[in-house]
Amino acid sequence: MPKMTNDKLLIVLAAGAVLSIAIYMLYDLNPEIFFYQIPSRIKRVIAIVIVGVAIAVSTVIFQTIVKNRILTPSIMGLDSVYVFIQTSMIFFGGASSAILLNTHANYFISMALLTFFTLFVFKFLFRFTGNNVFLLLLIGIILGTLFGNLSTFMQMMISPEDFLVLQNNLFASFSAVNEQLLTVTGIIIVIMLFFVLRDFGSLDVMSLGRDHSVNLGLNYDKKVSQLLIIIAILVSAATALVGPIMFLGLLVSNLAHELFSTYKHFYTVIGASLISIITLIFGQIAVQFFFDGGVELSVIINLVGGIYFIYLMLRRSRV
Repeated sequence: MPKMTNDKLLIVLAAGAVLSIAIYMLYDLNPEIFFYQIPSRIKRVIAIVIVGVAIAVSTVIFQTIVKNRILTPSIMGLDSVYVFIQTSMIFFGGASSAILLNTHANYFISMALLTFFTLFVFKFLFRFTGNNVFLLLLIGIILGTLFGNLSTFMQMMISPEDFLVLQNNLFASFSAVNEQLLTVTGIIIVIMLFFVLRDFGSLDVMSLGRDHSVNLGLNYDKKVSQLLIIIAILVSAATALVGPIMFLGLLVSNLAHELFSTYKHFYTVIGASLISIITLIFGQIAVQFFFDGGVELSVIINLVGGIYFIYLMLRRSRV
């Protein structure tokens, strides 16, 4: 049986994304509360598309820069920083602090701090490690452990009531997304995607490595700096909106590379985005209809993604 072409594979994934959205929108509708269910589900679908695309695109670009499919912005400690920010807000201001209660202030402060951390750490790490993948991964794990331990220490010091409030902010959830923040995040991510989609050629050249890119006339260092800014904003906006989903990017980016087997980022970026949407939609279906909201979506994604991460590590060790 001949292998499906990349163009046809994109069409199949796009059809799968549309079908998964249709299943979610129509499954278990109650005629008595139909006009409540539909707007609520539409809002969740929009949030899933925005977050899924942002994480997929940022991960594929990041892996192109570091020349490794195991590293992602989340594995480099970004999720632990988000937990640290949310914990610090409650630790210093309490559950009734103005920043925590003001959804917009919490969003923009979290996004600004995450963006600053991403830019500062990634740029520093690239210079310090010389793109040594294993050293990057080790430092990322150390940073994640550091911020995770600081967060755990502060969580032990706060009251049980404050801890319950904190728990709601530590797991990714699409159930209570603020519509105004959803619009703001959508605009931010569309702007970032505009810069990515118009320059697939540079990403294709960068996949050849720094030396080849420079020889072909690409200002490699400048392009890396620009892409790091885009990655930082994409990941920070998505995380600040719904919370951290650690292994989603790793899962969908590697599946896209496996399916398309091409250096062209047109296919891998769009393919990873479609896989991300399908994954999140079916994850939301499982959470909402089969677990009755008793399990957070991030728990399911991290379970599957964590197993896949172990598989990738074991497969690399055999090569």
